[in-house]
Parts: sequence; C-alpha cells; structure tokens
Amino acid sequence: MLRGAKFRIKRALGLEFSRLECRVIEVGDVRELRKLFGWDREAVLDDPRLHDFDYPEDLNLRRLHDAEVIGTVMANVRPDRALEIGTSEGRTTALMAANAPETEIHTINIPPEELARGEGGNLTTGALDVDRIGAYYRERGCQNVRQILANTEHWIPDVGPIGVAFIDGCHDAEFVYRDTVKALSIAEPGAFILWHDFNPHLAKAYRWIYDVCVGIEELYRARKLNGRIYHLRDSWVGLYRVPNGGGGERRDE
Repeated sequence: MLRGAKFRIKRALGLEFSRLECRVIEVGDVRELRKLFGWDREAVLDDPRLHDFDYPEDLNLRRLHDAEVIGTVMANVRPDRALEIGTSEGRTTALMAANAPETEIHTINIPPEELARGEGGNLTTGALDVDRIGAYYRERGCQNVRQILANTEHWIPDVGPIGVAFIDGCHDAEFVYRDTVKALSIAEPGAFILWHDFNPHLAKAYRWIYDVCVGIEELYRARKLNGRIYHLRDSWVGLYRVPNGGGGERRDE
C-alpha cells in the first residue's frame, strides 16, 4: 500500500488521479449541494474569522466555503455521533457542534509530545500545547464535544457508529488512507465522510493537497470507496456519502 515506487510510476504515466478524475463532481454553490441531497437547512456560520484573509490560500473566501460544506452537512444530517480527526484549536469542532447541538462529537488530536517526536507524519499543521487543543470550542461553551488525545496511527475507533466524519489530521497520504479506513469502519450506512485540504485543481500547487488526493485515489484503487466525491468550488473540502443510505443523492451512480 502506498509504496513510493508505485506512485512514481503513476506520476510518470500521468495516471496518478485517474480514479478521482472519474469520480469528483464540482458543485458551484452550496445551494446546489443542498438541492442534491434534498436538504433545507442553512448552516450557522458565526465564526468571525471565516472572512479573514491571512494567506494566498484564503483567496476566494476559501475559509467560508469550507465552513459552508461542513456546517451544511451537520445542520441537515444531525447524526447521533460524529467524528473529527484533527482538533487543532477547535474552530471546526465548534462549527460542527453549533450546527448539530444534539450530536455527540468526538474529536481526536495527536498529543503534542508525539508530534514533536516525529510520530505524527510530516504534513501536519503544527504542534499546539495541550491547553490550546480545542481551546476555541471550550471558549464557545460547546457541551456536546468529547476530546480524545491519541495518535490515529494506533487509535482503535471505539466511539460507536458515526453519521459524519471530518478528516483533517496529518495530510500524509498514508495517514489519510488509514484515517479514512478507520472512519469507514464505524460509519453507518448513508454516513458522510469529509476530507479537508481536498481540491484536485490545486493538487500540483500544494504538497499537502497532493498527498490527500493520493491517499483518496488509493482508497478507490483498493475499493474502499466507490461512489462520487462532491467538491464545492473554491473550497478545500471533499464530500463522500457511504453507500446504502436509503436513497442517497439524486441521480448518482
């Protein structure tokens, strides 16, 4: 799985994302995403930083579009349990909690000492002190969040069945692959899997996006995924629905 030589060959042949090219559908507006799944609730988007611009990566309201996807899924699915891999300061955690206040959200983050020892892969946002992990959702008073400190390489999913998973931990292809397999192992039929730093149009521009796409491409090659991924234009979020969801999205294969 994910051997370097294998991906060098695919890169030389220009076939590295042949599965994604057939499976990713770009959606122009979050209203179209709601139409696709028959949803009627709009997301609660009250984090003032969603409109901030700090880096070129924030162009085209990227933060806002990311939040639109995540918040819309949570607002309409409202599962009993959801999983977030990669807590960081907890801004996305708070977004998930605000849009599904009855959902029990389990959020997992690698302990900083393990990251400092190089045990959390290469493509990570950075190590936070323990008291900063999840600080934002605690400041917001979110009561439906359960914090887990663990390295997902060794973590055994034991939170019960989930209806939504948001994967934003280490972006190394191996971690993306493994984290997704673990999320799928506890996903209910019809659950939604979301990946951050997913945008096939920018895979050649940013190493971490490239690795996320490599991991997801390999999931298709291993037949762990078989449906479509929907990508909201100008966002860095991919959305996948686990099959056998009692109807699913309209006109999908």
